[in-house]
Amino acid sequence: MRLKCIKLAGFKTFVDPTTIHFPSSLCAIVGPNGCGKSNVIDAVRWVMGESSAKNLRGEQMTDVIFNGSSSRKPVGQASVELIFDNHDKKLRGEYVNFAEVSIKRKVDRDAQSTYSLNGTRCRRKDVTDIFLGTGLGARSYSIIEQGMVSRLIESKPEELRVFIEEAAGISKYKERRKETESRIRRTRGNLERLTDIRDELGRQLQHLQRQAVAAEKYGEFKQQERQTTANLNALRWRSLDEELQTNLGRINSLEIDIEATTAEQREIDARVEKHLSDNADLTDVLGAVQEHFYSLGNDIARIEQSIEHHVERIDQLQLDLSETEEGWSQTKEELDVDLKKITQLDAELRIVIPELEAAANSEAESAKLLEDAEQTLQQWQQEWDAFNQRAEEPRQTAEVEQSRIQQLEKIVKRGLERKRNLEQERRAIAANPEDESITETARQISKLEADIGSGQARNTDLVSQLEDRRQALATNSVDLDAVRSELQTARGKQASLEALQQAALGQDRQEINRWLGKKGLDNQLRLGESLNIAAGWEMAVETVLGDSLQSICVERLGNLESLLAELPPGRLGMIDVTAVAAGPEAANAELTLLADKVSCDWDLVDLLAGIYVADSLADALGRRDQLSPGESIITADGAWLGSSWIQIRTGNKQDSVVERRGIISKLFINIKKLSNKSDKLLKEKDRLESALSEDESARESTQTEITRKSRELSDLKSLISASMAKEEEANLRAQRLHRELEELGRQL
Repeated sequence: MRLKCIKLAGFKTFVDPTTIHFPSSLCAIVGPNGCGKSNVIDAVRWVMGESSAKNLRGEQMTDVIFNGSSSRKPVGQASVELIFDNHDKKLRGEYVNFAEVSIKRKVDRDAQSTYSLNGTRCRRKDVTDIFLGTGLGARSYSIIEQGMVSRLIESKPEELRVFIEEAAGISKYKERRKETESRIRRTRGNLERLTDIRDELGRQLQHLQRQAVAAEKYGEFKQQERQTTANLNALRWRSLDEELQTNLGRINSLEIDIEATTAEQREIDARVEKHLSDNADLTDVLGAVQEHFYSLGNDIARIEQSIEHHVERIDQLQLDLSETEEGWSQTKEELDVDLKKITQLDAELRIVIPELEAAANSEAESAKLLEDAEQTLQQWQQEWDAFNQRAEEPRQTAEVEQSRIQQLEKIVKRGLERKRNLEQERRAIAANPEDESITETARQISKLEADIGSGQARNTDLVSQLEDRRQALATNSVDLDAVRSELQTARGKQASLEALQQAALGQDRQEINRWLGKKGLDNQLRLGESLNIAAGWEMAVETVLGDSLQSICVERLGNLESLLAELPPGRLGMIDVTAVAAGPEAANAELTLLADKVSCDWDLVDLLAGIYVADSLADALGRRDQLSPGESIITADGAWLGSSWIQIRTGNKQDSVVERRGIISKLFINIKKLSNKSDKLLKEKDRLESALSEDESARESTQTEITRKSRELSDLKSLISASMAKEEEANLRAQRLHRELEELGRQL
């Protein structure tokens, strides 16, 4: 297995994507100090799973990311990829059939590190497991750096044993054994916890068994309690019946209070509606404020980018200023040295001047002596010089011209070379792809601005749509609450009326009902359920019939002798439904029989015989003298009179079984309508909530997309500003090159 190449991007000094190829088994990386040779070794260590920043010559793991320079911005992440040649199939397991194996590691500024094997994300342990026993690893002997050999020589036997075991290929088995022992320890710990849990559950099981025995006893005692309670309730019923009459008066007053409370509740509901409307207006204001807030956020981001660019420009200018100040200080130092030399020379000159004057006097005397000798010599010398001048003049002229030609050729050669360099630099500046990059960036900025505008418009539409849906949901909730309240009231009223109806029809007596269920009579109609009474005379008929309304409608009373032998204690009434209803006969032609006010499918003459009706109590009192023995007269209000007695019943229509039956029927229809309406409102509420959730998700995604594109727009604006600055600098340099080329052309 051989390392084929290394791909680095953003790792330490390798800011640009760089690929280092290793074409053979023996390769070398050479270069001056600081060129990044050690960073290559650090990259190999890092991608092999090194987790210590100290071993990578840093303080923390994010130090491996390029942190910027005077001319480059820092990058956000670093990645290194190692590609191994596995033709010899040294790697085992699932990678044995791969000719190449790629291992990649990335880290971002948040110190989030990720590993990949052949493009598949994996764990650090997966990377280290692959190289166990192969001699490769973050701290293995295969990576030899500065000081590694000396550490091997000076290492202790325990430290040297690690390298020997790695070279022998047994380190992976030790690692697996260590992992297996760790698993065994964890398993033993789990078994101990399971034993504790089992013991705890055993103790709980005993406790639960005691609770089960107590529950069985509780059931028995509860049954006895129900029986005792039923007997007690039977005794209390008599007193409650008396209290019922007094409570009816209280109920009437409470109904008036309920109506007043209902009016107050409606007033409160009106105020709630007003508050909801105000809340909707405030929500609109909040949306406008949020839109202004996001707009200010975008402006702030743009201004921050501009400030950052200006700060970078100021840093660059400060750097240039510091370099200029350093040059000025150096020039000043040289000037001070020159001034010191001038002062020293002036001092030496003042010392030499007297000596020079003495020498001049001596020279004048010698000159007079020399002048005479020189006059003779000069004459001969003039003749000799004239001769030499005449002989040397052509040769000197040729040498001077030749030297001048060589000097001019050197100047022309240097000028042409400089001209070529300047033209190459100008062509390089002219071929600078910054213009295309700026054009492409400007196009991307225009597209992002258009996308942001459309996203903000869509966000505005979504906000408006959200407000409409919230308003509809609030209205739906108010309607649903009102319907549920009305439905709950109707169901409560229905339950109370059904309880009263069952009590009035004798259907609440448990022992009698169980006996009827055994005999198959529990589904038979009661007399009160089968009567059709003329409107207004319900109270009169029920006053006369009394407990007979609880009678069970059966067929042929003559067949019930054996059946009634097992009747439990209590009162039970039955009526024969096979008897054909016959028209009543009035003994007194001036009076109307109560039976004329009642219609039924069977004979009720025996129950209503000799009972007449009167329109009012006064009319009944006036007609009492017309009654024969055994006859009576009753009014619609329930005032029942005989020749020597009178019974008066007071109450409202809800005390009537028939009236109550009609009210229950109407309540049942109303409850059904309210239930349907509630179901429809609930479905509409679910639909609105689902739509609202979808709209909110869409708004959040739109807002996220706007924020992301705004960030991209800010980055692109910063990039185009930097590109324009570079282009401006290149233009200035091109102008300087043009002027230099013109000047050089004139010189040539």
